Amino acid sequence: MKANWQTKKLGDVCEVFEDGDWIEKKDQSSDGIRLIQTGNIGNGIFKDRIGKARYISEKTFKRLRCTEILPGDCLVSRLPDPVGRSCIMPYTEDKMITAVDCTIIRFQKKVILPEWFVNFSLSQKYQDQIDKEVGGSTRQRISRKNLGQIEIPLPPLPEQRRIVKISDEVFAEIAKAKENAEKNLQNAKELFESYLQRVFLNPCKDCVEKTLEDVCEIQSKLIDPRKSEFLDLVHIGAGNIEAKSGKLINLKTSREEKLISGKFLFDNLMVLYSKIRPYLMKVVRPGFNGLCSADIYPLFPIHDRITRDYLFYLLLTQNFTEYAIKGSGRAGMPKVNREHLFAFNFLLPPIKEQKSIVARLDALSVETKKLEVIYSQRLADLEELKKSVLKKAFGGKL
Repeated sequence: MKANWQTKKLGDVCEVFEDGDWIEKKDQSSDGIRLIQTGNIGNGIFKDRIGKARYISEKTFKRLRCTEILPGDCLVSRLPDPVGRSCIMPYTEDKMITAVDCTIIRFQKKVILPEWFVNFSLSQKYQDQIDKEVGGSTRQRISRKNLGQIEIPLPPLPEQRRIVKISDEVFAEIAKAKENAEKNLQNAKELFESYLQRVFLNPCKDCVEKTLEDVCEIQSKLIDPRKSEFLDLVHIGAGNIEAKSGKLINLKTSREEKLISGKFLFDNLMVLYSKIRPYLMKVVRPGFNGLCSADIYPLFPIHDRITRDYLFYLLLTQNFTEYAIKGSGRAGMPKVNREHLFAFNFLLPPIKEQKSIVARLDALSVETKKLEVIYSQRLADLEELKKSVLKKAFGGKL
């Protein structure tokens, strides 16, 4: 930090430093004075979310002696996620107040710029201080008293303006680059999904009408996972299957999970399909023997009718997913009914054509995954760049 910089506590550089008002549901109304909540406070930005806006009447404002927040005030969320995030209130035509879990900050104009603080709140140096002060047995939060103890590096105002100007310009370019990378990442994902849908919506002339019951079956055996011969088999539940991608994550053995309830055996020829409605489009072709939960259908393809890989891609199509949803309308945790599942009707090409389709889909899947890796890394690099700029800014090196 430069010699002419100071360090001051947040609570010592404010004209106003107080929490918002305790507004109960009975105090709210359909219009009037707008109530700003923690959900409106983004990481350095104000989230308008006007569709979810809540209000209180002028009469309630006076009765509760609420504090009005003004354009240019900073709001800090004392709740996750993350704790301590902040934004500057923009000019609106609304009169506004805020909720009790938000702290209102009106800075001393001759000491600190609101933009300087908001940029500082994005830095690791700030977040490390916040993390040391959070508490709460059920939900992490920071008290206003502890928030006021957060130390802020303070150069003279002209230096603050210079650094804020530079960092804002850099952040704008980073935001633009992130937007492009996110768009490209989404395009890469949609490219494969679009091709997948087209393939199954344009059947060949030799296709024949079939149901799932005609081409696959469930042959699985229920076993006790505590028996020695099953302890080192991998267990797959719905949570281990990544939606749409067919990727397995966070796998553990029966021994590691300490399983006690019955599980089903599957082998390397099967396709596993999660039947729980929130987890539809979770399909995997594991390629090894293991155990699966009762919330998964282990489907054995009849090899002279359908290949395992073709069945895998068929279950990922939007057409099948929409059909499956119609058969999972029960109360509680909706699941795809087995009878409904096997009644799914579709046009099936000959085995040779199935293999050709699978080869094209596999090849495109590999290429789109490469693109996803590139754009995901690009986003990570941009986030690291932003952290680097913030570190330099508040170390006096920008």
